[in-house]
Amino acid sequence: MRSVLMLTAVLGLLAVFGPSLAPHDPTAIDIPNRLAPPGGVYPLGTDAIGRCVLSRLLHGASWSLGLAFLVSVIGLIAGTLIGLVAAMGGRFVDWIVMRATDSFLAFPDLVAAVVIAGVLGAGTGSLVFALTVTGWMRYARVARGIGLSFGSRGHVIQARLAGLSPVAIARWHYLPALAPSLVVVWTGMLARAILGISALGFLGFGVQPPTPEWGTMLLDARVHLRSTPLLMIWPGLAIVATVLAINLAGDALRDSLSPQERSA
Repeated sequence: MRSVLMLTAVLGLLAVFGPSLAPHDPTAIDIPNRLAPPGGVYPLGTDAIGRCVLSRLLHGASWSLGLAFLVSVIGLIAGTLIGLVAAMGGRFVDWIVMRATDSFLAFPDLVAAVVIAGVLGAGTGSLVFALTVTGWMRYARVARGIGLSFGSRGHVIQARLAGLSPVAIARWHYLPALAPSLVVVWTGMLARAILGISALGFLGFGVQPPTPEWGTMLLDARVHLRSTPLLMIWPGLAIVATVLAINLAGDALRDSLSPQERSA
């Protein structure tokens, strides 16, 4: 687990400090060296208009990982609040909230995000909004499920009889119990957010050129797939490696937080 978490920490540091490590300006055009192979001044080569691929990958990490973090955190907060409202609001409120949640879950995440982004128009704001709207439901279901199991426990009943407000009860009794499960769900949703951002970028609905982002790099490179396949391989490897590392970290975190592992 330690090695996986260290790898994830490296990815986080790369997202923050990656642009400062870039050897070139990611938007600088060098036409004489367009489609240059890896080596020399450009360690990973250049794209169709001579921009350094390595520099664009490093700058793209801050965009892809940063936006994924933002989307997953907003979804975590919104979904947790909605799930707690369902768990603490009584049967009628629970029924209303969960029917709305099930309605959102009825649509595939990516398809719904593409539709929303298409209606709002391409751009970073539309991307964040679309992925947030389609990503809060799993947090809500987890928060609601655990919240319902805690509603009948003695310390929660005593807190209600003592006159604590619902906000205080949620703060001191529900959230500490929800935190481990929500953290595990969050790691999985972070990986899904990276895939969603890259997919929307590849479809033209995400971060707009010339800003480097892994999905838009795939979009730009698709025309040269036959002649220069490395242009698609580099951002593809970055996406796969990042998502794999985050999923492995989530699995290790889930195992460490499980009762069986703690007792062992």
